[in-house]
Amino acid sequence: MTKISCFGELLLRFSPIANGEWIRQGTMPVFVGGAELNVATALANWGLPVKYSTVLPENTLADDIIGYIDGKGIDSSGIVRFGQRIGSYYLPQGTDLKHAGVIYDRAHSSFSELSPGNVDWNAMLTDTAWLHVSAISPALSADVAATCQELMAAASAKGITVSIDLNHRARLWQYGLAPIDVMPGLMEYCDVVMGNIWAANALLGIPVDEHIHAKGQPSDYVAHAQATSEAIQQQFPRCKVVANTFRFDTPPTGLRYYTTLFTEGQQFVSPELLTDSVVDRVGSGDCFMAGLIYGLYQQHAPQQVVNFAAEAAFGKLQELGDATRQTVTDVTSRIYTLTPLS
Repeated sequence: MTKISCFGELLLRFSPIANGEWIRQGTMPVFVGGAELNVATALANWGLPVKYSTVLPENTLADDIIGYIDGKGIDSSGIVRFGQRIGSYYLPQGTDLKHAGVIYDRAHSSFSELSPGNVDWNAMLTDTAWLHVSAISPALSADVAATCQELMAAASAKGITVSIDLNHRARLWQYGLAPIDVMPGLMEYCDVVMGNIWAANALLGIPVDEHIHAKGQPSDYVAHAQATSEAIQQQFPRCKVVANTFRFDTPPTGLRYYTTLFTEGQQFVSPELLTDSVVDRVGSGDCFMAGLIYGLYQQHAPQQVVNFAAEAAFGKLQELGDATRQTVTDVTSRIYTLTPLS
């Protein structure tokens, strides 16, 4: 059975209640996550064959985590064991990974010690039809970035579809190279790209209109998404599909969300989705990426793909934890009530 392989660092998310309340209560929720594992979890939940690859130390905590992954129906045979620790991060409840509240504790993790030649990628990619990675991994170090390129080149040589999420975590790029020095080399191997117009600018140097927020209409953002998608495909001819997401806060606690998918010279736009409140922002983008892979892997029509991915991502906002628990029926039953964004 050909599988979708997701590669990236597994992270423990510590989620304290803000303002020191976690100290007074003597408790702090912990979630097993990481962008690529969140994607794998969603895909397994939706019935697709998935393998997950990361690096974990040889200890009982890692054993427990591997058991958790196996219990989700994810093939854990791609997990390599070496190093001393599992990476983690602290994110106060209700905040977002893109803002200042996140505190990373992933230096010297097992995954961060990856370097070219550490892993037999040909063996890891056995029975793989699709490889998914993200821009978080190459942000960790020059060695990890070179390892990602080694993996993606191996996948490309085997004719495997490669997708990438252009997650931009500015606080991670601390090893002397800017994203623009690294990411274009990785993009050469990618068939499917997901991100947004600002990430494409920061990671790939694709121009962004500095006045786009002043314009502020959905039609302006959608038009910019098409221009960005066309620029990506012109610069990276292998890329067949580009998806962009737009997520805007609506005070005091709400959010509006819509997405685009560009393929074969045509752009498809999801409905605009609105909510007055959000339970947990973490993992919504990963859920969109999973929805994108889910539809493309099964060769669904582009409008169907972007609608499902957007609704899945939007539904994740109302779930506590890193990965979605929504079923395919949960997502599709909501789609039929929506009106496309004009």
